[in-house]
Amino acid sequence: MKISILTLFPDMFTGVFQQSILNSAQQKGIVEYDVINFREFSKDKHSKVDDYPYGGGGGMVLTPQPIFDAVEATRKRMDSQKPSRVILLCPQGERYNQKKAEELAQEDHLVLICGHYEGYDERIREYLVTDEVSIGDYVLTGGEIGAMVIADSVTRLLPGTLGNETSAVTDSYSTGLLEYPHYTRPAKFKDFEVPEILLSGHHANIEEWRRQQALKRTVERRPDLLDMIDLTKEDEKYLQQLRELRNKG
Repeated sequence: MKISILTLFPDMFTGVFQQSILNSAQQKGIVEYDVINFREFSKDKHSKVDDYPYGGGGGMVLTPQPIFDAVEATRKRMDSQKPSRVILLCPQGERYNQKKAEELAQEDHLVLICGHYEGYDERIREYLVTDEVSIGDYVLTGGEIGAMVIADSVTRLLPGTLGNETSAVTDSYSTGLLEYPHYTRPAKFKDFEVPEILLSGHHANIEEWRRQQALKRTVERRPDLLDMIDLTKEDEKYLQQLRELRNKG
């Protein structure tokens, strides 16, 4: 996969892409990050990329020409039959989640556009992008942090990125549930002990316990997620037991 990022502040990405799993994925040839300063595509003699909005109002608006040309240039450098996925980072976009990350991880080329100032010329939204994405219900100075979030969440899903291929599959939200608790050595620490079932070596029982713990944690912290997943009969039975215990308590 190639992830192209259009930004006015390319130096923000230097440290991020040179660390941890993101750097490892690059070294393995799994992903390529292409950080592009779209100011370099401006045809204005002063390299301007913004202007005052028609109709008046506060703030400056990003002009379409540099962004259109930057996207076209990075698309031409791709050796792929699949069209590029062009994603606008903006507060009005759809809320980003794990399902969206899994969807984007199937693409060959992602183009992430990081905005600044008051907003984008509307023609960028209408005629250039394929997706508008927001990482949360708040406003940031620009789209760079959101682009980092998308790059990280997508890269870790690519085959070969993680040392254990089951890690991404069992992450919180990947199954629809929050992830079950984890423990490691020592088995006893400050009188706090690891649940005995995890030391039993009985894999079927451990898997059942983990599923139940994931259900329990989701009910307690994000019950809204239960409406979006297919529950088994065993899941329903366990949830009923939780409700009965709660009513008794």
